[in-house]
Amino acid sequence: MGMAKYDRLLYVLNLLRSRKSLNAARLAEECGVTERSIYRDIISLSEANVPIYYDNGYKLASGNFLPPLNFSFEEYSCLKLALESSPLEMTGHNANLLRQIRAKVDAGLSDVTKRKKRTAPDVTHIDIDTTLARENAELFYADIEKAISEQVRLEIDYETIEHGLTHRTVEPYFMIFRGRAFYFVAFCRLRDGFRTFRIDRVRKLTCTDDHFVRQSGVNARDYFDDAWRLYSGESMEVVIRFVGSAARVIQSGQHHPREKVEPSEDGSIIYRVTVAGTEEIKRWILGFGDRAEVIAPASLRDELRLVGEYLISTYNSD
Repeated sequence: MGMAKYDRLLYVLNLLRSRKSLNAARLAEECGVTERSIYRDIISLSEANVPIYYDNGYKLASGNFLPPLNFSFEEYSCLKLALESSPLEMTGHNANLLRQIRAKVDAGLSDVTKRKKRTAPDVTHIDIDTTLARENAELFYADIEKAISEQVRLEIDYETIEHGLTHRTVEPYFMIFRGRAFYFVAFCRLRDGFRTFRIDRVRKLTCTDDHFVRQSGVNARDYFDDAWRLYSGESMEVVIRFVGSAARVIQSGQHHPREKVEPSEDGSIIYRVTVAGTEEIKRWILGFGDRAEVIAPASLRDELRLVGEYLISTYNSD
């Protein structure tokens, strides 16, 4: 679906300010409309006293039609990097908005910043790893966003690894990009509690007209406080002893906002963290192999022992 005409006129104007030699075909491609619509837009802008002329592409007769943005080159580079690296690029609706924002930023730069932009190389690029299926993001992201804003329930067909395809009625609170994909947190009436839903596992989604009242205190800032990555469970303290290269890995950076790292004289590390549920941290611990030993809780030690017994029985050379 193309942009609304008012938004498109502003977008065309910003494109003409920031790029050279854009013809009607290229403008139509950028805006997702026909060339005929672009011709009408050019007429509308001209009738609004915007000085447009054609010379190997449409151009503005004056570069001072709108005041420049007061961005330094460093500020512009940081903003450009943030926009180009955003995982919102994976969603159809917001990808278009990001493109429009970049065009407006480029169009409004001062002459000094524009000159430096032309000669400076791109020195930083961030490629955010994602497993998100673009089709599902484009299909459902806008509807979930709308349901959150309007506080209406969603009917979804959702596929989980544990239970397969289930039908849920959910009350969505917020969306978040975490790990490698987009998720939304909602109160699930089937499970009678808050759950985290991965958007690319939604198979069907319908916005209802059924409004709900938000519970207070549920927000993206605090919701994942005790989670190791995403999922919640019973809160408990996990204590791990790391040795060798694993100890050096632990000391090299932060792995959880509330961790406590205690170096020992023998070079090992005692690592303490309180997490809501142990399934995710268990997988993390297993990645360190024989260089990590869980000291507490006993239940997590038992889970890892069972994994070890399975590996021994599976890979026993006898």
